[in-house]
Amino acid sequence: MESADIIELKHSHNVNLGDISPSHRVAIVGAGCGDVELLTLKAARLISSADALIYDSLVSEDILDLASNECEMHFAGKRCGMPSAKQDDINQLLLACAKRGLKVVRLKGGDPNVFGRGCEEAMFLAKQGIASQFIPGVTAALGCAASAGIPLTHRGVARSVTLVTGTVIDDSCQTGVGWQALLTAQSTLVFYMGKELAAHIAHGLLTAGASIKLPMVFISSGARVEQKLSFATLGTMAEVASQLHVSGPTLMIVGEVVSVGQELAQLINQVECSKNNGISSDKDMSESA
Repeated sequence: MESADIIELKHSHNVNLGDISPSHRVAIVGAGCGDVELLTLKAARLISSADALIYDSLVSEDILDLASNECEMHFAGKRCGMPSAKQDDINQLLLACAKRGLKVVRLKGGDPNVFGRGCEEAMFLAKQGIASQFIPGVTAALGCAASAGIPLTHRGVARSVTLVTGTVIDDSCQTGVGWQALLTAQSTLVFYMGKELAAHIAHGLLTAGASIKLPMVFISSGARVEQKLSFATLGTMAEVASQLHVSGPTLMIVGEVVSVGQELAQLINQVECSKNNGISSDKDMSESA
């Protein structure tokens, strides 16, 4: 599906989802994991009707192409370890565009309120007399896991999911209390932006009592064409991370669900091989006849 096709989709009840409410001059929108087809219809319509688009580096070109040629495009960066605009500067830019009477879309990768500072920006604007609205996006944990074929919960294996930012390990984690809290019964752990701290995370979990054989996976550029899966265990996690050289964002999933996903992949591969062999056999029989 092309970007333009999404804009043309019509709502069955003719509700206009493409305009920012007059009482909400700014829409804080989640762009999802990168695949334009994972964008919500409301997000697509808001982007296409925006006067000003303030976007982060993880937003794909296909999604940016939804904006009109007249739309002001403001790049805000916000990528771990790379040059980015300061949050205060982004806040001021949002305010300035809104005060000019523009329909403003603040476009963030994933969901704006999952490690996205969406509410921080909304609160700043509200204190300046500008109301905003949130448009959810498919956060990385959901999009990457689905794209990799890994269930985040699975009966008898994982009954809960914990989303953790890997860029900040607080004092409670350093004392071991935080790590033990993460290892709640039958929980899948998903670390955002944690590849550089993989050794520290592995050490913390192992010290808290996790098994050295606990499976995990690094998902780089998840839900994109260049997606890469790198499987490991807590025991090999640090070594695998040190050898992982990718340019895209990397998510880490830790838990027995990773093995479930691998088993599913093997079963699907067997099904596909069986179908391919069947086609070959039918073709051979036809040619011999």
